[in-house]
Amino acid sequence: MGIINFAAFLVTSLLFIMSPGLDTIFILNKSVTQGRKAGLLSTLGITTGVLVHTTFAALGLSLLLAQSAMAFNIVKYLGAAYLIYLGLVKVFSNDDLIAANELSLKEASSGKTYFSAVLTNTLNPKVAIFFLAFFPQFIEAAHLHSALPFIVLGSVYAVVGLFWYTILALFAGTFSYKIQSNPLVIKWVNKVSGGLFVLMGIKIALTKR
Repeated sequence: MGIINFAAFLVTSLLFIMSPGLDTIFILNKSVTQGRKAGLLSTLGITTGVLVHTTFAALGLSLLLAQSAMAFNIVKYLGAAYLIYLGLVKVFSNDDLIAANELSLKEASSGKTYFSAVLTNTLNPKVAIFFLAFFPQFIEAAHLHSALPFIVLGSVYAVVGLFWYTILALFAGTFSYKIQSNPLVIKWVNKVSGGLFVLMGIKIALTKR
């Protein structure tokens, strides 16, 4: 399939995935404030986003983002605006009332949690550029124009991410009940994570190709 140094790819992928970033913050926030189910749904959403970027890389669409300033900026600003929106909602929401009402948390839309995670990852152009720069280092030159090695490496990257983020969601979810029972704590958890979303949205907006 034209893949080389596969063991090095696995190790490097795990190190990249374990490095704190937007995906980690998103999953931790959902797991801690809404429980393990929300954390696991977020993990599935992030993984889906990785597979979307894998498809983009395989079809050459990531190359379009790298070469076209307009395409890159459109995705960049959409992603930045969405992150800032999520952050502001968390910062200014009435978290103490939400935390006091466990039923509201349990009835939180599973679909909304999942698709929010998908969009958070998919609308981050840095992921597309990263895949475009990272994957070719583990593909033989003769196979760089083939979609198959990109699909294989992207799928493996997604599985490694799914494994790590599932562990993270399950671990963080163990603190969910205590936090949900303390309105003040959940209020500040959301405000801090919301602030981080806003900062990351601004960071993405200022990102250059």
